[in-house]
Amino acid sequence: MSSAHALMLQGAARSARLLEETQAQWRASGDDLLLFAYGSLIWRPDFEVEQALPARVQGYHRVLRMRSRVNRGSPEAPGLVLALVSGGSCRGLVYRVARHDAEAVLTALWAREMPTGVYDPKWLVCDTPHGPVRALGFTLSRRSANWCGALSDSELLHIFQHARGRYGTTLDYLLRTVDGLRAHGIRDRELERQARLAAAHGLCTPTI
Repeated sequence: MSSAHALMLQGAARSARLLEETQAQWRASGDDLLLFAYGSLIWRPDFEVEQALPARVQGYHRVLRMRSRVNRGSPEAPGLVLALVSGGSCRGLVYRVARHDAEAVLTALWAREMPTGVYDPKWLVCDTPHGPVRALGFTLSRRSANWCGALSDSELLHIFQHARGRYGTTLDYLLRTVDGLRAHGIRDRELERQARLAAAHGLCTPTI
């Protein structure tokens, strides 16, 4: 068995274990399922939402610094997706999913966000207009093999030009997220800078 295949199996096993743990934690709450959306879930949730509230999480911030070898890239040309990492704060949305839909939503969400088990799902305290709530969010440790740290603009441009996965390109993911955030009155200065960088090099149409 190759080392890459072994890692894939380990990731799948970790993903399955985390899904079971998260399902058990949610069932114990006896409530609807609450999810914190900070990236693609804002513009493509793919499930029915009973309620969506603006929210802020303290202690984590959104960054485009997680390697993607499935959704927005490939093993040969890894792309990038967003993750929540420790420090600062992050504005996004809290979705309320009806309890009778929650099992199916969690399973589908895991297939989408956790095919290789890279995220660390956590129940985060989210400040909303209705008060604080605990919602599930997908965080990333800086010790993860998928954490890439700071990238130069030339490295970003190379990824924007070449990275494509099962859901499309990293650049499309970035632009859709910027638009989705702005539609909810959220401005992410670094993501917007990256979008302007791509536009300045002719990779997309300037929209900001």
